[in-house]
Amino acid sequence: MISDYLHTTLGRTNQPVFRLGLSASYRPGRETVFRAVDEGVNYFFAYGFDSQMTTALREVMKTRREQVLLATGAYNYIFAHSNLRKATEKRLRQFDTEYLDVLMFLGVMKPKEFPLRVLEDMVKLREEGKARWIGISTHNRAFAGQLAREGVLDVLMIRYNAAHRGAETDIFPHLATHNPGIVSYTATRWTYLLRGGKGWPADQPVPSAGMTYRFVLNNPAVGVTLTAPRSLAEFEENLAAVRKGPLDEEEMVFMRRFGDVVHGRKKWFM
Repeated sequence: MISDYLHTTLGRTNQPVFRLGLSASYRPGRETVFRAVDEGVNYFFAYGFDSQMTTALREVMKTRREQVLLATGAYNYIFAHSNLRKATEKRLRQFDTEYLDVLMFLGVMKPKEFPLRVLEDMVKLREEGKARWIGISTHNRAFAGQLAREGVLDVLMIRYNAAHRGAETDIFPHLATHNPGIVSYTATRWTYLLRGGKGWPADQPVPSAGMTYRFVLNNPAVGVTLTAPRSLAEFEENLAAVRKGPLDEEEMVFMRRFGDVVHGRKKWFM
């Protein structure tokens, strides 16, 4: 088993991963995708409708398929207008690949939004070789903890950052038995962890983006944390930051204190 600050295996998949993954959320661009692969990044979260990253990954995978762990799938909120098998077949065509590495059912907020029929379809697709592993993304920590205990999924994609640390009690303690891989997102809490404001002294420093990723990676329960840069420069800055290694205890205290202030502010989303 690989295990250091920048490298680990993604839970029970036993797949080696670089712990900073690349997300398509803000269209990082073709050059960023190629640079990421060259730098050893191998976990890529893509939607299929993000043409830049889809095209770049398709090109990379023609000659370097083994260097790409492709995580993609279908969204819960549009599932009523489609079905998981059709969505999976569409993703296979879009990325011109015979299999998805991680087939995700995305945006699950409540247990009833992940019915048994969906799980059964995912298992069948995995058995057929159309996906190597299966997982969901969810903000519902209690449900994620339940799924971890039951061991029905290979990967759980969850929110975890300095302002939202509930996974430390609701999810991470339940990983030991079945060892699902943990992929985290929103390390910057949609950039709120990069700003001062109410409750924080104006003369005090605020975290850098790199510090938010390093905070997440300080927790060994996290296999991969996703970065969603808008440019190659942002990606390189974040990569350079995580290569500095773990935050020290003083920095961790600072991040928790700042995270508590940010968490306490009124907000329009969870």
